Amino acid sequence: MTEHLLDDSQIHAFWDNTLPPRLEIQPEDVVIFECREASDGQITLESTSQDLLDMDPQLIHPLTGPVYVQGARPGDTLEVEILRLEHKGWGWSGVVPEFGLLADDFTEPYLHLWRIAQDTCIFRSDLHIQLPFEPFCGVMGVAPGTSGRLSTAPPRANAGNLDIRSLVQGARLWLPVWAAGALFSVGDAHAAQGDGEVCGTGIECPMTVTLRFRLRKDLTIPEARFETPSPLSRADTAGYFATTAHGPDLYANAQNAIRYMIDYLQGEFDLAREPAYVLCSAAVNLAISEIVDAPHWIVSAYLPLSIFGGHGREDG
Repeated sequence: MTEHLLDDSQIHAFWDNTLPPRLEIQPEDVVIFECREASDGQITLESTSQDLLDMDPQLIHPLTGPVYVQGARPGDTLEVEILRLEHKGWGWSGVVPEFGLLADDFTEPYLHLWRIAQDTCIFRSDLHIQLPFEPFCGVMGVAPGTSGRLSTAPPRANAGNLDIRSLVQGARLWLPVWAAGALFSVGDAHAAQGDGEVCGTGIECPMTVTLRFRLRKDLTIPEARFETPSPLSRADTAGYFATTAHGPDLYANAQNAIRYMIDYLQGEFDLAREPAYVLCSAAVNLAISEIVDAPHWIVSAYLPLSIFGGHGREDG
C-alpha cells in the first residue's frame, strides 16, 4: 500500500472520460485529496449575499482528480473507503434564487457563513445554535461511459453529485466502472447536511479528504451503493448497507433502489426474490437523499447491518 497526495492546484468542474489522469495508483493505495469548496473561491469569508447572484455556474463543483486505478476496466467495481475528512475552519450555506426545493418561496439571495471549530459547526453563537461536524463529500464519482463533457450538477450512472450525508468517515462506497482506470474524482465537501439538501447547499467547505481504493473484479453493480457506520436512529448502531437509484421520478427511484437491494440479498444470502422482498419491507428504510438537482434525484434504501449481527457482506 502506497500513500499519495493530490493537491488542488489543478481541478475540473465537469465529467469527461478523455480527461487525462493526474495520478495513477494501484488497488489498495491511499490518496489524500485537497478539495476546494463548492464555489471554487467565488464565496469567501468576506462575501455577501449579493455574491451568490454573481457566481459563475461553470465553476461550481471543482473536483480533484482524476485518479487512474491500475487494472480497472468497464464492468468492474471500484470500492472507495472513506478514511478521514478534515475541515479548514469555515464553511458557507446559501439560498440561491430559482434553486432549491422552495425556489418559489425564497426569491432573494441569502448567504450564511459558518465557523467550524474541532467537531462543531457554529451557526449562531448568540443563540447557542450549533451542529455536530458530520463531514462527507457531496461529489464522488468515476468517469462516465459516454463521450463528451458532462455537467456535475445532477447525479448520474457514474455517481457524481450524490449528496448522501451518510458517506461519512468509516463508510465504503462502491461505484460501477465505466472507463478504463475508473478515473475517480472528488469534491463538494460538506461539514454537515440534512437529507434532501433542501435549499441546495449544505455547509460547503474546503476539506482534506483521505480515501483508500480497492478494485472488485468479482462484483458488477448497476449504480452506486454504500455501507455506512452512521445510524439513522439510536436503535441502529451497527450501521447500514445501502443501494441508490437516481432519476427524475422519485417513485421509480424508490422502486429501483429496492430492486437493487433485492438483487443484493439474492446474491449475498442466496435468498429467493419473494423472501428478499419481504425482508426489504420489514427492515429496509427508504430515504430521499437529495431532491434539488433536477431532474435527477437520489433515493437510498438502507438495510440495517444489525440484523446480520453487525457485519456487512459486500466483502465477499
